[in-house]
Amino acid sequence: MTTTAQVLSFATCHTQRKRRQALGYFYEAYHAQLRRDYGKAIEKYQESIQVYPTAEAHTFLGWAYSFMGELEIAIAECHRAIDVDPEFGNPYNDIGAYLIAKGEYEQAVPYLQRALNAKRYRAYHFAHFNLGRAREYQGDTVNALRHYKRALELEPRYVIAHKAIEHLKQCTLN
Repeated sequence: MTTTAQVLSFATCHTQRKRRQALGYFYEAYHAQLRRDYGKAIEKYQESIQVYPTAEAHTFLGWAYSFMGELEIAIAECHRAIDVDPEFGNPYNDIGAYLIAKGEYEQAVPYLQRALNAKRYRAYHFAHFNLGRAREYQGDTVNALRHYKRALELEPRYVIAHKAIEHLKQCTLN
């Protein structure tokens, strides 16, 4: 006779096996992406998602699509990531960055603010930097500078934030 504990143990082992398999596909995808083999990366992220969907795999799949100029697909994948784990900050930041790339600065702001409030996010400096970009493009140099400086406080080696501050200083001096 099979007990409830045995069924739960089997289910747990099965889930862990699927997660390991998905993680293997995820790493293959990530390494393909680093080699700029976006087609292979997309294929492997999709395999990872098929085996065990994660917010990370959807977000990185979106990132791969963004490198191919497919921003609408990238945004859709980030929304899928949010559906899987609303506390994961990366897809909010990425949607914000993609909207900025599309020239939709005001629409980007709420996503970037959600990234700043996400519990599972380790790169708040990216969201601050992107908020700075959105504000700069909107002509709000005071808030742009505030966000660029906050990005640097969080990550002092973030060279692109240094450059953005210098650029703003040059623009306001001229």
